[in-house]
Amino acid sequence: MKAVILLSGGLDSSTVLYQARADGYDCYALSFDYQQRHRRELEAARDIARFVGVREHQVVSFDLRLWGGSALTDNQIDLPSDRSLTEMGQTIPITYVPARNTIFLSFALGYAEAIGAAKVYIGVNALDYSGYPDCRPDYIQAMQEVFRLGTKQGLEGESIEIVAPLINLKKTEIIQLGNSLGVPWEKTWSCYAGEEKACGVCDSCRLRLAAFQALELEDPLPYAS
Repeated sequence: MKAVILLSGGLDSSTVLYQARADGYDCYALSFDYQQRHRRELEAARDIARFVGVREHQVVSFDLRLWGGSALTDNQIDLPSDRSLTEMGQTIPITYVPARNTIFLSFALGYAEAIGAAKVYIGVNALDYSGYPDCRPDYIQAMQEVFRLGTKQGLEGESIEIVAPLINLKKTEIIQLGNSLGVPWEKTWSCYAGEEKACGVCDSCRLRLAAFQALELEDPLPYAS
């Protein structure tokens, strides 16, 4: 059985890849070079894909800097830094990329139907403090209907299923799951800054570090601060 896994190279998506493999699927990884500020994550995605031994790893390239609208696609917008977890949960942050998961899932749907995959795995999480609207259960449910209505497979009664195994897990629970699956955290990348070392102060770094600390574990990534 085949499954397409959206793989950014981060903690969540790497855990999802390992989960899909544990579920018994032949894994076809799909990553995106959308000229994001943190393109460093693509190196991690390639490393993880090679390490796991996926059947195929596709990297799709396009440029979301064309319309910006996010600190991840517009270098003129400052990244939020040194924010508390409470602050992160108050509003949708400027690191939200407009409709990103809809774009990603559309590519994944086309890829999955082309290769005859039964499932698309995605590492969205509704309990993260980021509050992104395209990481919520109702969004995934709506996209599942798009998968059913918008494909030949769906109309023939064999709709490709979206699998979001992390959607209701805390970050600490995701790390615990990853540990049980053997995810090599040192090969993953979460930082939005995309420098040689993780910055340690952007929202993504803060969430990751807080979870490792809560579990009394050491994050093996090198941090600048």
